[in-house]
Amino acid sequence: MMRDRTASPQNGTQSARSPFFLLAGLALGLSWSTSLLAAPAIDGPIPGSPPGDPLAAKIENTYPFFATHDALTRRGYVEEEFYLSGTATGYSVEGEQLAEDVPYRTRIVVRRPKSPRKFNGTVIMEWQNVTAGYDLDALWHGEQLMRAGFAWVGVSAQRVGVNQLTEWSPTRYGELDVTGGGTYTTDELSYDIFAQAAEAVRQPGDIDPMGGLNVEKVLAVGGSQSAARMTIYYDNILPQVENPVFDGYNFVVGPGPSRAGAEPVFHILSETDVRTPEGRRPDSEVYRRWEVAGAAHSGYQGQAYRAPLSERDLPDGAPEYECVAEPFSRIPLHHVVVAAHDHLVDWIDGETPPSAPYLEFEGTTKVRNELGLAQGGIQLSQLAVPTAINTGDNAGETFCFLFGSHEPLDQAQLKELYRNHGKYVAKVTKAVGSNVSDGYVLPADGLLTIREAAKSDVGKGRRKH
Repeated sequence: MMRDRTASPQNGTQSARSPFFLLAGLALGLSWSTSLLAAPAIDGPIPGSPPGDPLAAKIENTYPFFATHDALTRRGYVEEEFYLSGTATGYSVEGEQLAEDVPYRTRIVVRRPKSPRKFNGTVIMEWQNVTAGYDLDALWHGEQLMRAGFAWVGVSAQRVGVNQLTEWSPTRYGELDVTGGGTYTTDELSYDIFAQAAEAVRQPGDIDPMGGLNVEKVLAVGGSQSAARMTIYYDNILPQVENPVFDGYNFVVGPGPSRAGAEPVFHILSETDVRTPEGRRPDSEVYRRWEVAGAAHSGYQGQAYRAPLSERDLPDGAPEYECVAEPFSRIPLHHVVVAAHDHLVDWIDGETPPSAPYLEFEGTTKVRNELGLAQGGIQLSQLAVPTAINTGDNAGETFCFLFGSHEPLDQAQLKELYRNHGKYVAKVTKAVGSNVSDGYVLPADGLLTIREAAKSDVGKGRRKH
């Protein structure tokens, strides 16, 4: 049975990573000159707290954009923001080196344990997603990450997100620029900036964004568009890097790399993202592809977490959508994502993670049961023991096609499936046990799911939606 990675005292060893990048060799059949890149400078932590904090700054928008509302202090965590400055190498999407020593200045957001005793030694470094026009910490799953003692670092690497920050708070972010003064506007510098952020937490100078914690491993993670950017980095740029700074990668609900490198790779896809059975890269010694039935590219958990942040920090508040079907699948894809993080840490140390079945297709059509639920793939208990029809499909305005759908079952359907409440809880417990045993869900998340089932009204003759 898979275990939760619990925090433990650090062993005092220091990572043997170089503070510099050395670019050399061949990539895509083209030769490159060797170049030495400077390590970034760190300024901070930048003062300021969100509204409602007893120490809130009195000037508008002088706290970190989208600062979390999770109860960090209660969990022994702190959130801090730092400026990251230096010079970066620019690359095309094909991996061609376009420029060297281009000045940049951006920010990183750090959520970490205060105490070394709580830190498990691993940093989850997320490439902030900018599809919505602003930085989005799509893969911050506070309950799971803090429970396990991970540190999380969000990197603002792309022009769209950084430009929005400068408009949102000129006081706090007015000097940020990742375009070389407007010369490189298609994120040519983003790949090197992301890597330099990892070097900054591995080999800090006078200012340590990790607050003295000993960093043993750094995982690169990105969702959707950020996964696409990371794919470019992994496939086309990383082969040129002599001293890689990331120990493992998790590509979530987006493209994944085609190259087999030295670093292990997880590729997590929702039902939304698997449109065809074609083009699946087979599992290998360094690659795992997991497909989660019923899950959405952007599901309920992320929407619910970000709604109050959007109300606080966006001029128009939280967005609302008119979709063809009721949006936001409730299948907890994030449970699978954090389980993959846990596996990656072990994989780096030589412990091979489990494979998972693919979603089933007949030709190019997904196989569904009589309720309309996708078959195959990772079947979490919320789909295997359904109280609603959750799918990865939807349609309508703007982003509706990414939200999946959620249609609660009525009382007659529930009664047909579950004779009583005890029967329902027993089925959930059995499904959770299989998920945990197979390694797709952490034990603590499985326990949360069983508790939710036990507290529900399913099988009691009444229903709370």
